[in-house]
Amino acid sequence: MNRLLPDRRGLFATLALIVIAAAVLLAMGRNPICECGYVKLWHGVVQSSENSQHVTDWYSPSHFTHGLIMYFVAWLLWSRLRLFGGRPARWALPIAVAVEAAWEIAENTPMVIDRYRAVTVSFGYSGDSVVNSLSDIGWMTIGFLVAARIPVKFSVALAVFLELLTLYTIRDNLTLNVVMLFWPIEAIRQWQAG
Repeated sequence: MNRLLPDRRGLFATLALIVIAAAVLLAMGRNPICECGYVKLWHGVVQSSENSQHVTDWYSPSHFTHGLIMYFVAWLLWSRLRLFGGRPARWALPIAVAVEAAWEIAENTPMVIDRYRAVTVSFGYSGDSVVNSLSDIGWMTIGFLVAARIPVKFSVALAVFLELLTLYTIRDNLTLNVVMLFWPIEAIRQWQAG
């Protein structure tokens, strides 16, 4: 069995973290579902008030890629470098879920929402619904579990494919999202808007 997969306690911790994330997001005043009043499985229009409000959207592949990356980091820390004697390895998934949940909470703060509006093409971004945030955590979890079962070269190929797919389709992806949030480049912003 893969040492980076959780045991029962790890699975319980993972589920508890997801419930805590939902409670925090609701306490922050995030809408449980889209203000439109319904939940769709897929919403593919990026520049719309319903983006990041439904179960999946064009940013779901980025969250899947988060899982691939988090699995690699866990493997590097606990299987390869044997950090702390490798003992935390079975907690790798709950730790990854905690990191993703922390991002979902941070992403929905006024400061980060305003940052998205100021430096990216997400002019009308108003944050995620709770359903979307939980789905994003779910996609990260799926990415983590997939990475645990496939060879690293397939994980890398899958991450590159998803980055190229979203770059081609919506002129955005995980890489550009990080660049534009931390080191905005006006030429990229204009290209994305074009």
